Amino acid sequence: MLAVINRVAFELFGLPIYWYAIIIVSGVIIAMWLSTREAVRVGLKPDDVTDFMLIGLPVSIIGARLYYILFDLPYYLNDPGQIFNIRSGGIAIYGALIAGGIWLYFFCQRNFISTWTFLDIAAPSVLLAQGIGRWGNFMNHEAHGEEVSRAFLESMHLPKFIIDNMYIDEAYRQPTFLYESVWNVIGFIVLIVLRKKTGLLKEGEVFLGYLMWYGFGRFFIEGMRTDSLYLVGDLRVSQALSALLFVGAIVLLIWRRKKEAPKEYNRGFGNNQFLI
Repeated sequence: MLAVINRVAFELFGLPIYWYAIIIVSGVIIAMWLSTREAVRVGLKPDDVTDFMLIGLPVSIIGARLYYILFDLPYYLNDPGQIFNIRSGGIAIYGALIAGGIWLYFFCQRNFISTWTFLDIAAPSVLLAQGIGRWGNFMNHEAHGEEVSRAFLESMHLPKFIIDNMYIDEAYRQPTFLYESVWNVIGFIVLIVLRKKTGLLKEGEVFLGYLMWYGFGRFFIEGMRTDSLYLVGDLRVSQALSALLFVGAIVLLIWRRKKEAPKEYNRGFGNNQFLI
């Protein structure tokens, strides 16, 4: 018998609390904690990350929703009431990153913080939060791929609870949520290791590494999904943007190295070297 996970974790005063929300919030909290530690290590105030998130978080949520609506506009124009029905799903991580990035620029300008440094501080933690957040998609039975056999999933040596929960719409599905989650967590580790290498990276290159890593993986994983937003014909929005970010980050890294000679990423000081 399939042990399909209920997307509702519990009810609070009659209001259902979804696993998706719990997991997303957990990822955000972990990202804030890690980013704050790194901010302190490079000489910023502990409150800088918190102050950024006070506005950055709601701005990112709005951006994620607007992005999704924009690329599925006919549906929402036909039923405008669904625009605010976020509980039924419909947010996109790229929208959150774009909106959050715009606010980050203005926040850094206002507080006299290097935008590149702040991006370097946040990038690995954001990637980890994205990896955690994909498990919210798992709980919602979304972000999956085409039909596969149970034997295929078992051949991957996945835990039974994952296999059972990939039985969606009367068929087993490719666990693309898991592919991206693993890819993001590995990317987090890679960025942290590279960031610790003295003299290896220049300011801004941790962030550019994030764009390259995430863009590369998302391009291929998105092509396996069945719930993508489409730009034109069979061209998926996230694939186009992922390719653009990947190539753009490489070009920008090379250009900055040749033209701007950016300073080395701040390696911290004193006894704080153990902080990630």
